[in-house]
Amino acid sequence: MRRQTRNFHLGSKGIGSAHPVTIQSMCNTRTADIDRTVAQISRLAQCGCDIIRLSADSAADSAALKTICAASPIPVIADIQFSGESALGAIESGCAGIRVNPGIIHDPGLLERIARAAVLNGCVIRVGANAGSLKLHQLEKLLASGMEKSEALAQLLCDAVSEQCRLLEKFGVEKIKVAVKSSDIAVTLKAYRRFAGMSDLPLHLGLTEAGTPEKGILRSAVAIGSLLTDGIGDTVRVSLTAEPEAEIAAAKKILDACGLSGNAVEVISCPTCGRTEIDLISLAQKVENLIATLQNSGKVIRWRKVAVMGCPVNGPGEARNADIGIAGSRNGQLIIFQKGEVTGAYPESEGFEVFAALLQE
Repeated sequence: MRRQTRNFHLGSKGIGSAHPVTIQSMCNTRTADIDRTVAQISRLAQCGCDIIRLSADSAADSAALKTICAASPIPVIADIQFSGESALGAIESGCAGIRVNPGIIHDPGLLERIARAAVLNGCVIRVGANAGSLKLHQLEKLLASGMEKSEALAQLLCDAVSEQCRLLEKFGVEKIKVAVKSSDIAVTLKAYRRFAGMSDLPLHLGLTEAGTPEKGILRSAVAIGSLLTDGIGDTVRVSLTAEPEAEIAAAKKILDACGLSGNAVEVISCPTCGRTEIDLISLAQKVENLIATLQNSGKVIRWRKVAVMGCPVNGPGEARNADIGIAGSRNGQLIIFQKGEVTGAYPESEGFEVFAALLQE
C-alpha cells in the first residue's frame, strides 16, 4: 500500500499517492544549447520519461529555459545548485518545478522571494539534500554522542530538508516534494524511511552517484525497490554514469518488478537443471523480447504473470499461479498452460508461435 501523501500537479503530471509513480531523468546537454536539449528531451519522452530536469547554473542557461519549457513535451524542472537567484529566473521562465539544495540558500529573504514566486506561478519546489552537502561539524557531534554513522547521516539529511520545508510552508508553499539521497544504500534507506514517518510530503527516490550501469542499476534497484515495496516513493530517478536513456530503461524495469507500472507484466522463469529438455534460456529471452516489443508499440497485455518453465515439475506445477505459461515436457514438446491447467501440447518448432498468439489476444 502506498504511503499517503499530499497530492498536486507538476505541470501535466500528478505527484503523490493518488497518482502513478513517475520516472525522471536529467539532460546531459548544455542547457544553453537549446536545439540539442529539446531534441534530447523529446527522445527521453519517447522512452518513457515523465519529467525532465535541467541544470541552471549560468545566465545563458536561464535565458534558454523559457524556449525549452515551451517546446518540451514533458514538464521541466530546473536544477539550482550555485545561485538562489537562478531559481527566480527559472520560475519566471515557465519551469514546472525547481530543485533547490538546502545548503545553498542561507538568506531567508531570498528564500521568501523564491517561495512567493513559486506560489504565484504554480511551481513545485523539490527540496533535495544529499550526504555530500551536510555540515561535518554536525556529523561529528552526533558521532561523539554515540550514534552510528548511517543513523547520524540519515538524521542530518532529514533535519536539513525539514527546516527548509518548514520555512517554505511558512511562506505559503504547499507544492513541495523531498529527496534525501546518499550514495550509501543503508543511509538512503534510513533517511527515506525516517522522513516518510515525519511528513506527508511526496518523496523523490534515488541513490545518488550510483555508478556505471553494470553496478549502478543493481545498487539502485536494491535501494529504490526496497522503498517502493514499503509503499514509499512518488517519483524516481536511477542516477547512472551513462546516457539518460539508460536511466529510463532501468527505472521502468524497477517499477515493473515492484508491480507499479501501469502495463506491468511479471515474467517468471526457472533456472536450468538436468531435467530441462528444451533451449530454455533462448525461449525465456524470446518471451521477454516479445512482451517488450508489444508494450513499446502501445499494446496492453491482459496477462499479468507469465511463466517460462523448463519441465513439467515447475510448469505448470510450481508455476500454477501464473496467468499463462509455457514449459518443456519429457517428450520434447512444449506445453501451454493457463492457471495451472494444460491447454495444449505442441512440437517445439510450433509451440512458441501458438504462445505468442495467445499473449497478443
